[in-house]
Amino acid sequence: MATVSYRDASRVYPGTDRAAVNKLNLEIEDGEFMVLVGPSGCGKSTSLRMLAGLEEVNSGSIFIGERDVTDLPPKDRDIAMVFQNYALYPHMTVGDNMGFALKMQNVPKADRQQRVQEAAKLLGLEDFLNRKPKALSGGQRQRVAMGRAIVRQPQVFLMDEPLSNLDAKLRVSTRTQIAALQQRLGVTTVYVTHDQTEAMTMGDRVAVMKDGILQQVDTPLALYDAPRNLFVAGFIGSPAMNLMTGKIVEGGVQIGDYTVPVPRETLAKAAGDDTLTVGIRPEAFQISENGIGLDVAVVEELGADSFLYGTLAGLSDDEVVTAQQFVARVGARTAPEKGSVVRLTASPDQVHVFSTKTEDRIS
Repeated sequence: MATVSYRDASRVYPGTDRAAVNKLNLEIEDGEFMVLVGPSGCGKSTSLRMLAGLEEVNSGSIFIGERDVTDLPPKDRDIAMVFQNYALYPHMTVGDNMGFALKMQNVPKADRQQRVQEAAKLLGLEDFLNRKPKALSGGQRQRVAMGRAIVRQPQVFLMDEPLSNLDAKLRVSTRTQIAALQQRLGVTTVYVTHDQTEAMTMGDRVAVMKDGILQQVDTPLALYDAPRNLFVAGFIGSPAMNLMTGKIVEGGVQIGDYTVPVPRETLAKAAGDDTLTVGIRPEAFQISENGIGLDVAVVEELGADSFLYGTLAGLSDDEVVTAQQFVARVGARTAPEKGSVVRLTASPDQVHVFSTKTEDRIS
C-alpha cells in the first residue's frame, strides 16, 4: 500500500494557453478512498491520467509512496486502472481477461489461477469465468474489469468514471459494492466522477475541481456543511443549495421583502461590499408566517417528504437575485398546493454567507 502526492503538478495540452490541471497539490493517505469530482472539463480525468502515466506532467511532480513516478512509464508505477468502457478483450474468457496482466508478468499458471479464483469469489464471478464478455451484463463486465485490477495487487487503484455506463439502479448497488470492496482490500484508491452523489457516498475525502484548479478537499460532510466558496456550495448537494444575492441592510441581507438574519461579525467581513450572497439548503427551511416568499410552481410528493419548486416572491425589478429556481424540502403532510405563495425561514446556523466579489465563504 502507498500514499499518493501531487506536488504543484500541471498539465498543459499543446496548442492551448490554459492549463488543464494547474499546480495541483493533493496528499492522499495510505488506504484512503479519494474521489475527484467536478463538471466536465474541470481536469479530474487528466489528473488521474497524470498519476497513471498516460498524460505528461509539464511541471511539478507526482509521488507514489517515497518514489517519484513523474517520468516513469505506466507499467513501472505499480498501479491498476479501471476504465469507463471496461476495456475487456472480447475474444478471451472472463478468467483469461482477469489473469492477462499476470500472464504478461510471467506469473506461474498455478499462482495466476489462484489469484483469479480469489478475485472472482470476492466479486461473485465464479460462475462466469469461462464466459466471454459479450455474454455478460454491463454490471458483470464492470466487475470483471475490477477483478482484473484486483488480481494485480497494485499499490494504487485508479478508477475513471467506472459506473457511467450502468443504469441508475445498478449504479447505486455497484457503488456500495466498490466502496465495501475497497475497505476490505485497504488499497489506496483514486476515483473520478462527475456525479456528486457518487462522490459523497463513496469517498473518505472528496476533492472538488473547477477549471483545472482544486477548490476544496475534505470529508463529504465537511464539504456539505462548510463549502469554501460559491462553486463548491452550488455543486455539492442534491438538490443544490439555494443561492441568493441581496443588499446588506441592518441585521442581515435583504431578499425581496424579507431580511435574512446574518450575525454582525459576518457582515463586518464584507467591508466595501453592497451585496452578499446567501446560501440555504432545501432541507433547512421551515414554513412560517414571515420569511422568504416563494411562488410555488411545482410540488413533488415523494412520500416522506415533498419538494417545492418555484421562484422568489416580492422582488422589485432592480433587485439582484441569483436563484433561477428555488427549492425547499418540507414534510409531505404540510406541503402547500402549487400556485400558492409560502413563507420560508431557516435557523441562522444553517445560513451560509459568501462574498459577492470574491465568491469566498465569510460565515
